[in-house]
Amino acid sequence: MVTPFDPNSHITSAPAFATKLGITQTELAKLTGIDRHSFYRHSGLRKLNEAIRPLLNILNLACEMTGSDQRAALWFKHQPIPGWAGKTAFDLVSERKSDRVLAYLKSVQSGVYS
Repeated sequence: MVTPFDPNSHITSAPAFATKLGITQTELAKLTGIDRHSFYRHSGLRKLNEAIRPLLNILNLACEMTGSDQRAALWFKHQPIPGWAGKTAFDLVSERKSDRVLAYLKSVQSGVYS
């Protein structure tokens, strides 16, 4: 089954991906560390596809847990993660802590709640 946030897929349009996630292109640039103006160049899309792999893994797992890509995107941007002083997954990924978000989701999925 391919989910809307399949980590093996490639982004062909940064604006479309940002819209699907419910964020701006500027926010996508912040999440990935890639200048938003480079999204329109082929080399920029290549860099973006590499940079979003951790993000796609998080969204894919969140999608499995919430049942839809829309709910996963809302959770990602708005739901504070326990133990992180009110920070959301969006905040943590922006701080380059996507591994912590993924670990949290895996623990919740396996029945460990924090």
